[in-house]
Amino acid sequence: MSLCATTIEPGKIPEGFNPETVELRKLVESTPRGGLPNFYAKLEAGQDVTIAYFGGSITAQNGYRVHSQKYFQEQYPNLKVNAIHAAIGGTGSNLGAYRLEHDVLKFKPDLVFVEFAVNDASTPPIGIRRSMEGIVRHIWHDLPNCDILFVYTITAFNISQLQPGCMQRSASVMEEIADYYAIPTIHMGVEIIELERTGKLVMKASNEGMTRVSGKELNLSADNFVNADGKIPFAKDGVHPYENTGHILYLEAIKRSLPAIKAVGQKGPHTNLPAPMVADCWEKVVTIPFDHPAVHITGPWRKDAQDDAVTRSFLNRCDDFFSFDNGATITFKYKGLNASAYNIIGPQGGVVEITIDGGKPFDARQFDPYCTYHRLATLGLGGGTDPNQIHTVVIKVTDKPIDKRAILFDHNKPDFDKNPAKYANLRFFAGCIFIVGEIVE
Repeated sequence: MSLCATTIEPGKIPEGFNPETVELRKLVESTPRGGLPNFYAKLEAGQDVTIAYFGGSITAQNGYRVHSQKYFQEQYPNLKVNAIHAAIGGTGSNLGAYRLEHDVLKFKPDLVFVEFAVNDASTPPIGIRRSMEGIVRHIWHDLPNCDILFVYTITAFNISQLQPGCMQRSASVMEEIADYYAIPTIHMGVEIIELERTGKLVMKASNEGMTRVSGKELNLSADNFVNADGKIPFAKDGVHPYENTGHILYLEAIKRSLPAIKAVGQKGPHTNLPAPMVADCWEKVVTIPFDHPAVHITGPWRKDAQDDAVTRSFLNRCDDFFSFDNGATITFKYKGLNASAYNIIGPQGGVVEITIDGGKPFDARQFDPYCTYHRLATLGLGGGTDPNQIHTVVIKVTDKPIDKRAILFDHNKPDFDKNPAKYANLRFFAGCIFIVGEIVE
């Protein structure tokens, strides 16, 4: 991939555009584009605003999300700056496109921070395009006066890619989408990369013995901290920043970028959208509960109550959850591009058998090396490129044996040895079906 020397003209798909590839973009901290005019118009008019923070685990931390909300509140003390925590660790823009309605749009935000570059690192460009463009178009279809801001975070792995002056691949794809729709972007890692290059910051380091910087040795605010070597420890794992170092640096990037972003753009609804860059983007997503009349279930299943030990902690992410035992079969039809189940994997996860359009059944294991605890996931249920094609999906819960101890990471095996009963029952937990299209009888 070569360095991209030009940008995409808003609303114009460039000649020879190939959605399967991307040219790496020049690394810059901020590109204002169309700004955030509706958001700032409300602030300047003294009206309360709501910001949705939509992303993965870095956004879920009490870091730049909390810091930036506080910063906006300090800038406009006579109004209320509300925040929506719409981040789920370990998930990318694909799940983001699915859960957008439930986790973001129903709260009617005035601004959406979108942060998926890290978790989309291994997603092919076409996959990022489908979900990220779908997110943009879905937001503006439902909330045309809502503004959008793409923000990019980094990991220790990205340093070697970024220091030559190029953005990482995922961010480069997102920059093309931002160009096309005139969405402002902030790459929050630019100063961090320079601090690491000059030996003033360590991407992966302990915070033991960390002390506050009393002056401006690093040209940073006094809210930053350094270790015994006088260097800023960015994160313990090289990914999730310390709240008072890496996340402060993220905040500083936001603060530096906002004046130019505030200065551009014209207030008004984001209507009359151009044709999508990729025709099969995930713009029209519907959420179907498992007890929908068009979903046919046989065998043992139940709608979980609020006090269910597994599902109750996830009810903020889905209106209902269901559990299916061995022998349960779920059948439905949909017309559209894609379908997935919003499920929970964990110690009780077993194997479900999936059949799509009468083809050969295949197994989908609901257990992985991390499964000492329960977490949200998605189970792909097929798709295609024809939005008018009807697909038939059958999910069967089985009691096929799996060697859970062998699957777990070595450091998780002691938990299995101490609590074998925790892993014994095989059960499929799921909340709903996401469809890019519509369900049919």
